[in-house]
Amino acid sequence: MSPLFRRKPDDLVADATSSVTQEDSVASRPRAYTPSKKELGVATPKRVPQGRRIQDPAPSNRKEAYKQLRDRQRAERAEANEGMRNGDERYLLARDRGPERSLVRDIVDSRRTVGSWFIGGAVVVLIGSSVPNPTVQYASTAIWAVMALAVVIDSVFIALRIKKLVKERFPQTTQRVGGLQFYGVMRGLTFRRMRIPKPKVDLGSTI
Repeated sequence: MSPLFRRKPDDLVADATSSVTQEDSVASRPRAYTPSKKELGVATPKRVPQGRRIQDPAPSNRKEAYKQLRDRQRAERAEANEGMRNGDERYLLARDRGPERSLVRDIVDSRRTVGSWFIGGAVVVLIGSSVPNPTVQYASTAIWAVMALAVVIDSVFIALRIKKLVKERFPQTTQRVGGLQFYGVMRGLTFRRMRIPKPKVDLGSTI
């Protein structure tokens, strides 16, 4: 006897209802329907946060925890120092932040300044003035006076150029021009290789 006649009427009704329900569900889906990963039983992998350092394993004792802390602080200091040298705004001190001060640095770094040699000249003058020879002492004093005058004149030119370019590039700035001029003059007194942030422009560049 065929299995169809062996089944109970209730089973036939359940099968017919299930078939109609499935057909309605399929018909209600859009033509371009794509089953979700949940329907297919595929697990979604967890995303790894980008740009974040992998967390260090939990320390087993206080000594190891202290070592991890020192290593992390050392790495953060190195990153901050490198960012400061490269002029990254996130790591700059408050005195170095802002487009106006970046412009001032470029103005100073694009020219040779007398002030950058002032400290070296001061050492030579100090040594010369300590020599027990009146001629050498007078010469040292004269050199000191000439260097000081040259630094003042050079600083005046730097200040005037800073004022001019800041007014042209940032007419609505809230920065005090005098503060920007002082910032530029002090940078001009520092050796080029020792300036932080390090120069971004070459000597003779047009600003």
